[in-house]
Amino acid sequence: MLHKTRGIVIHTLKYSDSSVIAKIYTEKFGLRSYLIRGIKSKKSKTRSSQLQHLSLLNLVVYEKGNDGLQNLKETEVAHQYTSIPFDVIKGSMILFLNEVLLKSLHEEESNPPLFNYLFDMMVKFDQMIESFQNFHLLFLVGLSKFLGFYPLDNYTLKNRFFDLQEGVYTSEKPLHSNFMEPGIAKTLSKVLESNQTEERLFDNSNDRNLFMEKMLDFYRLHIPGFGEIKSHKVLHEVLS
Repeated sequence: MLHKTRGIVIHTLKYSDSSVIAKIYTEKFGLRSYLIRGIKSKKSKTRSSQLQHLSLLNLVVYEKGNDGLQNLKETEVAHQYTSIPFDVIKGSMILFLNEVLLKSLHEEESNPPLFNYLFDMMVKFDQMIESFQNFHLLFLVGLSKFLGFYPLDNYTLKNRFFDLQEGVYTSEKPLHSNFMEPGIAKTLSKVLESNQTEERLFDNSNDRNLFMEKMLDFYRLHIPGFGEIKSHKVLHEVLS
């Protein structure tokens, strides 16, 4: 049966000389893998340029249930990125966020709140002109709400440590190593309170990088098989 749905491109893999498999997070069906045949043909209704990292698309798809590859009939761009492809920092952030989503999204069922968050944040990011250096970190914090492990903002002058395993602030340093020290923990509380990219969150790039590392630890602790992220090292360089 044919369906129309919006989708966000997560990953593509060459299937043959003329076909690719595209892993796309869809509004109606969750994560799906679509076989796209003849993509290099002039008659193809899908272009390779439409399958870049986190491209936002309108799709016409054949849906046959959750098992195996689905077939994609046609695509069109739902939002044409105007700044992301031409900005080195934004491009590096997209690579990072794409890798995070590839390791985080596994649902093969509809989750409209999560989809809308991803879609709307990508549009917002593309439209940002300045003050977007912390966007990827705010994105990670916001995404955790939809993945089920959003931090509890019980920060006080007494509760100064953030326990990454439990997702809460504590008055004493946890007995394990998975926690944020008071300085970085306070920054997390600011993000939870304001969620504003314009706010000056970090005094220097080292603090920003440490916050990123701790957020990735947070994800590793709460998403089975999350593993290591490689693209954040590029971000360390372009944001230094």
